[in-house]
Amino acid sequence: MPYRTRETLEAWLAEFADLGYPLSERLKVIPQDGSDGRDTGLIGLQLLGAETVTYIQPEPIGSATWTITFEARDDDVKLDAGRTLALANELAMVAALCTFLQTKAQAFLAAQLSVPTP
Repeated sequence: MPYRTRETLEAWLAEFADLGYPLSERLKVIPQDGSDGRDTGLIGLQLLGAETVTYIQPEPIGSATWTITFEARDDDVKLDAGRTLALANELAMVAALCTFLQTKAQAFLAAQLSVPTP
């Protein structure tokens, strides 16, 4: 799907940042090839203070629905109130980004469906 290319996702991240969201410097489009050689659309992030690897991707493959995955941890995370608030703000940004990506993907797919084929 063309909406999963690195270039498209980087443009969408820039557009998201232009909307005024505090875009984390740690958000990265991760190059990843699917079994058919196409980009799978993976954005990674390590959460502040929690050191939890987190990624956002379309799920299932071929869908416009995006999900957030928090990888399992071996150790507990203990945060004071200030660091917990910072983490909560970052999680709110990640949720907003996931919604933004899903909306962009749905619009892309809708435009593809409305294009008449010759």
